[in-house]
Amino acid sequence: MAKRLRSSEVCADCSAPDPCWASINRGILICDECCSVHRSLGRHISQVRHLKHTPWPPTLLQMVETLYNNGANSIWEHSLLDPASVMSGRRKAGPQDKVHPNKAEFIRAKYQMLAFVHRLPCREDDSVTAKDLSKQLHSSVRTGNLETCLRLLSLGAQANFFHPEKGNTPLHVAAKAGQTLQAELLAVYGADPGTQDSNGKTPVDYARQGGHHELAERLVEIQYELTDRLAFYLCGRKPEHKNGQHFVIPQMADSSLDLSELAKAAKKKLQSLSNHLFEELAMDVYDEVDRRETDAVWLATQNHSTLVTETTVVPFLPVNPEYSSTRNQGRQKLARFNAHEFATLVIDILSDAKRRQQGNPLSGSKENVELILKSISNQHSSESQDNDQPDYDSVASDEDTDLETNTAKSNRQKSLDSDLSDGPVTAQEYMQVKNALVASEVKIQQLMKVNINLSDELRIMQKKASKLEKQSSVSEGDYDNPTTPLELEETGSGRKGRQRSIIWQGEGSIPEDTDTAPSSSLPSTEDVIRKTEQITKNIQELLRAAQENKHDSYIPCSERIHVAVTEMAALFPKKPKSELVRTSLRLLTSSAYRLQSECKKTLPVESCPGTDIQLVTQQVIQCAYDIAKAAKQLVTITTKENNN
Repeated sequence: MAKRLRSSEVCADCSAPDPCWASINRGILICDECCSVHRSLGRHISQVRHLKHTPWPPTLLQMVETLYNNGANSIWEHSLLDPASVMSGRRKAGPQDKVHPNKAEFIRAKYQMLAFVHRLPCREDDSVTAKDLSKQLHSSVRTGNLETCLRLLSLGAQANFFHPEKGNTPLHVAAKAGQTLQAELLAVYGADPGTQDSNGKTPVDYARQGGHHELAERLVEIQYELTDRLAFYLCGRKPEHKNGQHFVIPQMADSSLDLSELAKAAKKKLQSLSNHLFEELAMDVYDEVDRRETDAVWLATQNHSTLVTETTVVPFLPVNPEYSSTRNQGRQKLARFNAHEFATLVIDILSDAKRRQQGNPLSGSKENVELILKSISNQHSSESQDNDQPDYDSVASDEDTDLETNTAKSNRQKSLDSDLSDGPVTAQEYMQVKNALVASEVKIQQLMKVNINLSDELRIMQKKASKLEKQSSVSEGDYDNPTTPLELEETGSGRKGRQRSIIWQGEGSIPEDTDTAPSSSLPSTEDVIRKTEQITKNIQELLRAAQENKHDSYIPCSERIHVAVTEMAALFPKKPKSELVRTSLRLLTSSAYRLQSECKKTLPVESCPGTDIQLVTQQVIQCAYDIAKAAKQLVTITTKENNN
């Protein structure tokens, strides 16, 4: 785990004290509020990682710390350091500025538009300039001057540049010189440790040849970073590269569910992709894993006493204008996969990556990646598409890359999606079971403290207000039929005619009560808080059982949680008028159902040696987390509405 940097550090964007996030590719430290903006820009702009709650390769953390301490931020704020910029009225954001629009506009200008970086004199042939910069980078990486290399990369130098005279790349030079931090920086900017020079040698070969064995091992890790992270996301394990093991392929606990015709067809299409398209899909899934893991850390580390905040999670991958519209749409669809669907896709990618590396090719195909995503996402859900409403972030056409337009549309869509994404919470915060459960329990305890504090404050308010009429049953409610993540994501966009694919309590789908008029009344905040406390108490019991490996306690705990969830849902009208209330209730009840389903998978563990109990536990934690998040959302909504 990362060691904390000096307490005197300040946010590179707004100068707030004690920043707890890092932007790896920018070489800076940032605060919570600025981090929320960085995340909304996408990994192609800023790669964020928490300093404490995310595992770090030691040399990667050392690289970021070195860049920060040596003034890397001045690269991105070059013109702001000019006294003339003060005269022109340009200034950086301050700690007291609002996130929107002040900090957000500054951060977008700084990193997306590169408005303040040093500009080279205009030349007619930009390719010549890029070549010159790359040659400078090639010679600079043999030294320890990281900020010089970052400056060259920021100006357009290519990390994978193949020097025509020298016959190698900057990474070959850094590896031969034993410059570990330079190798880390080059890798962040896309340098490939497997590239061969004119003599057929890779950077790994030169590191070993020079006696830099730790660097050689780290370069091998970087080479397999994508598949390593996908495997770790699912099962908390990484392969032993030292022993020649380069892949870990997790197994699903309920492998029988993977035999559907749609799953087989999707896997076949995946295998028939060209290497180029397969690599694109794998990189997109990697980005989605990063989004989900960072969401987990983000939600776990926020101050839950602030129920209404300007900062939110990122509901799906932001648009990358360098990608085609089809690819951007496919990337955003990944957020709609539930835990099982996404795990299936990840395992298929890991299996096929191993097959491809071992040289077992299949006939190539120009099959679109979009069809693969659609096939997998349809394993558990059938949908009727209403094209009048947008599902996702606005995606640029292949010809249109107007960043300002896309950013504005992106923000509007995010305001609709809010904090209601249904992605799994796994890996670095939750996949190593012991640490995961401790972190989850701390988060639940924080929520309970918030509920208690709110309850005390609101009792005084409730004495002066009449209690709203409570509904005693939800057996026919609009939210009684849990939905798949596909349906969950679409409720805010006016989707109609969804066919239920998951049945509440296994008794069949109950039709909506069309005779009941939508109701805008909400229960008292005090009642919602009391039921939330009951839910979180039961979740704590489940997490303790998981921490102590008492798998036989999963089912009774899940049943108690289900009862508590049903009682909380009963507080609300059968057909709430608020779209946000309906969506939160769907997340609450569908997560409770999924929790019961996941807990039942522990029954055959002894008789079925192929069951991965760690993967089951991860899914159980995910469902419990989603229930707690939905309950918190309902507390937030009722508090806000009842106070208006």
